Formats: sequence, C-alpha cells, structure tokens
Amino acid sequence: MFQAVLKEVVENTEGGIATLLMDFEGIPVDSYSKPGAAFDITTIGAEFSVVLKSIQRAAEMLDAGNAAEIAIQAEKVTTLIRVVNNSYFVAFSMTPDANIGKARYLLRTKVPVLLKELA
Repeated sequence: MFQAVLKEVVENTEGGIATLLMDFEGIPVDSYSKPGAAFDITTIGAEFSVVLKSIQRAAEMLDAGNAAEIAIQAEKVTTLIRVVNNSYFVAFSMTPDANIGKARYLLRTKVPVLLKELA
C-alpha cells in the first residue's frame, strides 16, 4: 500500500525522481524510485533524518511549534521532507526544475493516507 502512494507522488510530479517513507531513526519503511534514478532515496532519507531531528529540536527550543515541512535545494536535486507523525516522515527527491508546488500539494494530501496505513 505504501509504495502505491509513494509511486503516485513521483509519477504525478514533473521532475519527480524518488520518494521514501522512513522513521526518524533512518530505517526505511518503503520507497519508490524511477528506473535509472541518479540518487539513492534511502541514503538521502537516512542523511536528512539527522538534519530533520536537529530542525525539530531547534523549532521546539524556539517555541515555534512542530516542524511540518523542510525543502533542501541542491545543485542537482531538490528534496522535500514532510513529517507524517512523531515517528515517520516522507522524503521526495526531484530535479531542481521540478514543480515543487505540486510536490508539496501531493505530499500534503497523501500524508493522511500514509498515516491511516501506519495505524
């Protein structure tokens, strides 16, 4: 079930490369990558899980509320991270010229589906 949702996000976003459901400890639950993807989404998720935990702690210390979404734009790949709950997040990697607005929308609307399946 998870992979179908993850695939839908990638395939319905122009420039989508791969997406991943992962826990905050860096353990992947499921993923989907387009064939020949230049980046390993599991490695991206594991590396950014550390950064995400730091961002969450900083937001908490600033009394800013829970971090819900983070975007990392690099020269060759843009990664959008959306928090699912206290234990899981979704990471979505795309080309730098991808439609990030549509990616944000799809992740925001698919998180409740993933959350329901995690219960």
